[in-house]
Amino acid sequence: MNTAAFDAIVHARKSTRAFLPVPVARAVIEDIIRIAARAPSGNNIQPWRVHVATGPVLGRVVDEVCTAFDTADGSHVAEYAYYPTEFFEPYLSRRRRIGGDLYGVLGIAKGDRERMRAQLRRNFEFFGAPVALVVTIDRRLAQGSWLDCGMFIQNLLLAATSRGLGSCAQAAWIDYHRILGRLLGFDPQEQLVCAIALGHADPQAPENALETVRAPLHEFVRFHPDASCD
Repeated sequence: MNTAAFDAIVHARKSTRAFLPVPVARAVIEDIIRIAARAPSGNNIQPWRVHVATGPVLGRVVDEVCTAFDTADGSHVAEYAYYPTEFFEPYLSRRRRIGGDLYGVLGIAKGDRERMRAQLRRNFEFFGAPVALVVTIDRRLAQGSWLDCGMFIQNLLLAATSRGLGSCAQAAWIDYHRILGRLLGFDPQEQLVCAIALGHADPQAPENALETVRAPLHEFVRFHPDASCD
């Protein structure tokens, strides 16, 4: 196995937030999903499901959700809590850093709420991506199946990267799960996990040049016993 090639794909994967208006062939999308489905799952139940939205369907999703976002009448709430109600360290500092770094490359000044909200709205345009992958799970399943689904999503992102495509996994869509469910025809037991923007990254967009910082091993790894391994 070529470990250098694998490491390069993992390192190259990033959240793409600006796409070119270039279509992605259905065969490529199918290949990405097919290889991603090799992800492990408890008892091999494969709890994930994917809705692929392109063209007019994608346009209707974007138009309706952007209208709901602009209205902001408080009627759209998430089915599950992705983030804690209050951040604490070290997570608070990490969250503030990525927010500051992203707004920095976009030239959005601290406190500029209008431009911040406009950037948030870009989520609901899928950042201009021509493909949306909407990942769902059967709501009757337990927490372990959500872990399995996370491994499947990671495979999707890496498979896209290996094919020269950009992607962005977006939790922001969970607030509008009812609209997605109606427009994409969710079954009664389908619950939205996240949506993924997929397409060709715009190389001229400054936000796509952002390199996020990762914590050093000593912050989150502990060896038992605390000694070097021979």
